[in-house]
Amino acid sequence: MATAPFEYKVTIKESHIDSYGHVNNAMYLTLYEEARWESITPRGYGFYEIHKLKKGPVILDVNLKFMKEIRLRETITITLELLNYKGKVGQMLQRMVKEDGTVASEAVFTFGLFDMEKRKLIDATPEWKQAIGAE
Repeated sequence: MATAPFEYKVTIKESHIDSYGHVNNAMYLTLYEEARWESITPRGYGFYEIHKLKKGPVILDVNLKFMKEIRLRETITITLELLNYKGKVGQMLQRMVKEDGTVASEAVFTFGLFDMEKRKLIDATPEWKQAIGAE
């Protein structure tokens, strides 16, 4: 079920950096999340739609690898690629790629669609599938 990767460019700012002069480990999750929002919002599944429908994405698990340093003012491309979606649970591969093509980090996120009223995972809706590129 792999889809063509979505790409999101970001320049690393001072607020992303730790005392070692490279991206803080916790910031990787923030940047990956920012890219996911930038992917689903233009496809009609942003913050306001989630709260209107009372159904939104939740992260169930993440396997995050740090492979190369990312430093201040580097521009990176964050890619998103849907790997699979079976039943109520899907997996997405995200990568941070440096300008020279080197993969600096990669993460596999396991996720689902959460019903905020019933407080449980639900099957993917057609709108959600469209937002993540599953249709």
